[in-house]
Order: sequence, then C-alpha cells, then structure tokens
Amino acid sequence: QVQLVESGGGLVQAGGSLRLSCAASGSTFSISAMGWYRQGPGKQRELVATISNGGNTNYADSVKGRFTISRNNAKNVYLQMNSLKPEDTAVYYCNAKFFGPPWDSWGQGTQVTVSS
Repeated sequence: QVQLVESGGGLVQAGGSLRLSCAASGSTFSISAMGWYRQGPGKQRELVATISNGGNTNYADSVKGRFTISRNNAKNVYLQMNSLKPEDTAVYYCNAKFFGPPWDSWGQGTQVTVSS
C-alpha cells in the first residue's frame, strides 16, 4: 500500500506564493501518476494538476500559468503556487494513481488560505 502525506499549506496574502509537498511511502513502484486536487468551501473536489511518470503534466484552466507541478522521484511531488488568489483557498489533497488495485490513494489534505 501507499501512504501520502502533504505539507506546506498555510495562510498567505493574495499575490503570494506557497509550495506544497507530497511524500509517498510504501509500494511506490506501483505509482503511475500523481496529482493535486482541491476542495474549497461549498465546492466539489476538483483536479488542480497531474504529472505522469513520464513527466507529462495537466492543469486546470483556473491555475494555468500560476501553478507548477513537479516530481523529483517516484516518492515526492510538489505544487508551486504563485500569484495566489482568494479563490484558491481550499484543502489541497495529494493523489497517487496505480497500475493496479486499489487504483489510487489520497493524502489527508493540507489547508491553503489566501487572504484578500
């Protein structure tokens, strides 16, 4: 099994930056892709960014040009968030997708709050 632990959340002013980290442990060889999702107040969880083992990235339109997802190995994924807006306020969750069952795993989330 794979365990995911997020860190780096906090309170920042609009226009500021944060860097989120996700550390994976366990059977990390089974990971095919990793990503970040978020859930704001009163909203559904939504995709923020994903990155495949091959380095291909995908971003939500709302964060393109401001956020960057990266990996330095199979166990760590990062989300650099620049030019933060109040609407970015959410709990951010790390996600790992696997080649087989149980197909994916989630971290417990880290709170990002952007003040105006």
